[in-house]
Amino acid sequence: MDTSDLKIFATVARLGGMNRAACALNTVQSNVTARVRALEHKIGCQLFDRQPRGVVLTAAGQRLLPYAEQILSLLDAAQRAALDDGEPHGTLRLGSLETTAALRLAPALSRFVSAYPRVDLVLRTGTTAELVEAVLRRRLEGAFVCGPIEHGELDVAAVFSEELVLLAAPAMASLEAALGVGNTRIIVLKAGCSYRQRLESFLAKRGLQTPRLLEFGTIEAILKCVGAGLGITLLPRSLLERIHPKTEVSMHRLPRAEAQVETLFVRRRDGFQSRALLAFLQCVSTSTGAKARRRAA
Repeated sequence: MDTSDLKIFATVARLGGMNRAACALNTVQSNVTARVRALEHKIGCQLFDRQPRGVVLTAAGQRLLPYAEQILSLLDAAQRAALDDGEPHGTLRLGSLETTAALRLAPALSRFVSAYPRVDLVLRTGTTAELVEAVLRRRLEGAFVCGPIEHGELDVAAVFSEELVLLAAPAMASLEAALGVGNTRIIVLKAGCSYRQRLESFLAKRGLQTPRLLEFGTIEAILKCVGAGLGITLLPRSLLERIHPKTEVSMHRLPRAEAQVETLFVRRRDGFQSRALLAFLQCVSTSTGAKARRRAA
């Protein structure tokens, strides 16, 4: 099985089309189509279902894809390891929660970019579930996510500690008032967001079922809707302290056991740890005073 064929297969799977993959790979569609068909012939089964607007993986293709990505990632890591000498260089792909990127990483990013100009840093934001999956699939070298995380394939280190607070409309003078509104909506990010899961758990423990929700893609949209009285949400207190003068919401503290949350840095145990990654983590430690505490397996 040729690794170049696997690369074409994985690119088609990621982009959902032969033509889109050809553009990404700087080749022609006929070449991509021929290589995919050759791979299917070699394996002995169909990997894609052809549709008018693109292709989708067959069951066999879905089973093959993780192995193809792992092979390609290991080959890339092997080359990077061989060349990883001297000053950090190359591409560093990391992930972060949107709130962590805004609150904690800006000084480290500035310091790192200035100190290591030969590194191309790619920072992807997403939910904890999305970022953990990306690390497991080797699409990211590591990610800052919300704890707790327990996974046998991940190395986990606590980096920051946050206090979560409940946010409601300005008229809500207390936590009890905010929770006492009938048919309260929760205003959240998409499924997989750890803060959303914590809010749902917090309400469920108090016998408050929350089938009604408003889902948005940005923190800014959530805050505006909370301020307009459309519902409640849960976010780090430090985020609100930074932007509170611009945000018309009421902030309510939670019991300590439910308020404290750790931001963790996760990476694959068997993944290559580049000089660029080590340098970035050092910048995070220097800029914020954070000291990562490694978790026992």
